[in-house]
Amino acid sequence: MPWVGDRTVALVIDLYELTMAAAYFAEARTEPATFELSLRSLPPERNFAIVAGINDVVSSLGELHFDTEALDYLDSLGRFEREFLESLSRVRFTGELWAIPEGTPVYPGEPLLRVTAPLIEAQIIETLVLNTVGFQTMIASKAARVTLAAAGTPYVDFGARRTHGADAALKGARSAYLAGAAATSLVLAGREYGIPVSGTMAHSYVLSHPSEADAFRSFARTFPDDAVLLIDTYDTLDGARIAAAVAAELAAEGTSVQGVRLDSGDLAVLSLGVRSILDEAGFPEIRIVASGGLDEYGVHDLIAAGAPIDAFGVGTRMMTSDDAPSLDVVYKLVADHSGPKMKTSTGKPTLPGVKQVFRAGSDGSPHGDVIGLADETGIEGEPLLRQLMSGGRVVAPPASLAEARQRCAGSLATLPPHLRSLDPAPRTPVGTSPGIDRLVATLSR
Repeated sequence: MPWVGDRTVALVIDLYELTMAAAYFAEARTEPATFELSLRSLPPERNFAIVAGINDVVSSLGELHFDTEALDYLDSLGRFEREFLESLSRVRFTGELWAIPEGTPVYPGEPLLRVTAPLIEAQIIETLVLNTVGFQTMIASKAARVTLAAAGTPYVDFGARRTHGADAALKGARSAYLAGAAATSLVLAGREYGIPVSGTMAHSYVLSHPSEADAFRSFARTFPDDAVLLIDTYDTLDGARIAAAVAAELAAEGTSVQGVRLDSGDLAVLSLGVRSILDEAGFPEIRIVASGGLDEYGVHDLIAAGAPIDAFGVGTRMMTSDDAPSLDVVYKLVADHSGPKMKTSTGKPTLPGVKQVFRAGSDGSPHGDVIGLADETGIEGEPLLRQLMSGGRVVAPPASLAEARQRCAGSLATLPPHLRSLDPAPRTPVGTSPGIDRLVATLSR
């Protein structure tokens, strides 16, 4: 299967980046330039975003090169001079990378990542970093809302089968785990990232047996320590009674049914009925897992209704960020050898200069954030952008997935209530420093 890896990563590029690079080459432009990837806006449904994807950016920049096959393909387009293509064969990322750590809440206007490198290098990675950070931040931000809605009840990422491609499933599983999912159903994500994997059975397994009892009995004997039985293939409450009977039958063999799963119907009402059946049968320890079209709103409503659900499976709507399936991230030139740069397009202006984000206070809310110049002094708060690469080499490894997950959990716990809410909160603008304000005024004149 075609896959983006060290051999192909250089071609994760829009053609216009190559045409600009060819023009820069013709002009002998080798000077350094600084680009920033910023969050221009949030969807109306979001009060914050959670940074993700930085680790993959570091890995991709370390692998960046055009191999013979890539160069032969570019040559076949008939658009580029041979000298330019030969120059691409020597391209490696030699610049600096600064980024806000994964798991950090961020707000509109803030740069999440900053690259300073020779102009061609900095330009040709635009699509790669936008795709990497934009997608994973989008999924982590959606999953963080599920985490807040679940209020401590564990949930599992069930979304691999509905994501937009295998790579999205893999990176989405990592992003969801970073933002609080307890496990994933995707085995590859378990292998690649060490995420706990979780799964039960499908309706096809039940349908393939003469009866529900036969299916439950066989599955539980195969997995005597962790069987979770899917009980809604026919009638959910009847399925619960059969599961309880099978659990009683198998208890004498030392086999214990760990849980039952509901995947359809009115989950609040059915979970109450199932809980009653299991308790009356003497199995209060059998957990109830609920899935089927859930997102943060569905999870919130079930929790609010007092549904006796012990865990959730959350799939399609989380892993495609169903209500907000894109994130408005941009990658813009902010400075080069001639000084700061500022775009003034209507509705799409940018802040000039090499910047830093300073966060005052411990709750991670935007009222404590100030965007300032990277070398500006006198600004209160912790600088969020941290250097990860210099001279194309890693100088400070990005946070591990476990560290990013812990950071995200701590950040979500301390966000103010209006930002933790699933309802849209009034937008609190991120501040700008005196240095930024003076620079904007100067360039505007």
